[in-house]
Amino acid sequence: MRHGKKYNHLGRKEGHRKALLRNLTIALIEHKRIKTTLAKARALRVYVEPLITKAKTGSLHNRRVVFSYIQNKEAIKELFDGIAEKTKDRPGGYIRIIKLPARKSDGAEMALIELVDYNEDYAASIAESNEGSKKRRRRRAGSNTVKAKQGVEEQTEDTDIAEIDEEDIDENSAEEEKK
Repeated sequence: MRHGKKYNHLGRKEGHRKALLRNLTIALIEHKRIKTTLAKARALRVYVEPLITKAKTGSLHNRRVVFSYIQNKEAIKELFDGIAEKTKDRPGGYIRIIKLPARKSDGAEMALIELVDYNEDYAASIAESNEGSKKRRRRRAGSNTVKAKQGVEEQTEDTDIAEIDEEDIDENSAEEEKK
């Protein structure tokens, strides 16, 4: 049961977990993309997305609130000036998590976590794949059932004809034996 487990504790005490998420946040803001474990990436998304939402307003109060989480002046400046400007039209979902193959040493699930608006290659490839793909349509269920019923009737007619042919053959062979 999940009683009292609001978020993933990542196998760390509270201070260690906060420091880990703070450092991952600073790295994500600085590099726009980082490679980490899947559990840390999911925890980081929950940690960072509200900070980006606060940064979009740009008020002094929100700047101080975000500073209480990050405590890095360069990261705050980049978040409020660069990232907030790029994400101002996006209503949420600022971060993308892409699963990677498991780490060889310990088999941990790895993931690439990145800011959505900063990966033009990924966005361009998705746009190309959406343009090139064709929409597939299903047939209506009614037409399939009608055809299936017609097919069953045709099969029964064929079998009746086949039975008649066999009976005729049996009668013909019986008459030949009598002669």
